[in-house]
Amino acid sequence: MDKKVPFYLLEKKNTVRMILFTAIFALLFINLFQPFGSRNWYPNISDFKYFFFSSLIILTGMLVVVVSRLFMGLYIRRHELNYLQYAILILSEILAMSLFFSLFSRYLPSGGKERDFMQLFQNSFVNTSLVLLLPYSISILFFSWKEKNRLLKVQQEDDGTTSTHKKSLIGFQDEKGELKISIILENLVLIESADNYATIYYINKDKLSTFLIRNSLKWIEENLTKDTSLVRCHRSYIINLDKVSVFKKTKNGIFMELETPNTPDIPVSKTYYNKVMEKFSQYSI
Repeated sequence: MDKKVPFYLLEKKNTVRMILFTAIFALLFINLFQPFGSRNWYPNISDFKYFFFSSLIILTGMLVVVVSRLFMGLYIRRHELNYLQYAILILSEILAMSLFFSLFSRYLPSGGKERDFMQLFQNSFVNTSLVLLLPYSISILFFSWKEKNRLLKVQQEDDGTTSTHKKSLIGFQDEKGELKISIILENLVLIESADNYATIYYINKDKLSTFLIRNSLKWIEENLTKDTSLVRCHRSYIINLDKVSVFKKTKNGIFMELETPNTPDIPVSKTYYNKVMEKFSQYSI
């Protein structure tokens, strides 16, 4: 469960798509299956009015999901989200919506106070789980399928290059999947993150240059570092081990000095220390 949630599941555009799809699914669900004893809330109204009132109730409940995802967006700006945390987030959404529907069923419709609250909550939990987990699962499968197709397309576009170039040329894409810059690995120094942006440091005509791209360090780590000398060493840094000249431990922590002039010492955090040492043994200087 410590495995990190793929970046494409946390993208803002995919989060919005998931919320909209879940809202539509919930509207259809409550009007077709009429859970929570909802048809008895307004027994003497037309189907159209029932659809109108039930839609307002569902959309009000969906505000829980919107608020939850806003907090998630703020969290992932500074931290990485693993599957356990993601599961807890979804469970919290289900519990909060279940409580909302239970309170509504208990106190607002006529005759609701005669109903047992715990039984209402149990029924609401089951129905809310269906309302959220089904569209969530479908959305996750769809986003995963799209990401695999995108990566396959990128791979196919690279088929025309030589095997040497495919191994040494690193192509950086933005969060929309558009290729922004390609850099030969031996010229790549490090990548530094800042919120949703990454600054790429590379050698160009014997000078240190930078390029700013809108994408996360997590996506770069998952998609561009495999089978290369690139390794994540800190929450804010990916380093090219071929550019490291000194690896040192001080009272202030572990740092790497780079052979490239005008570059700061790069810290190695405890979280990534083992990964760095494992790759350091493969790409020793």
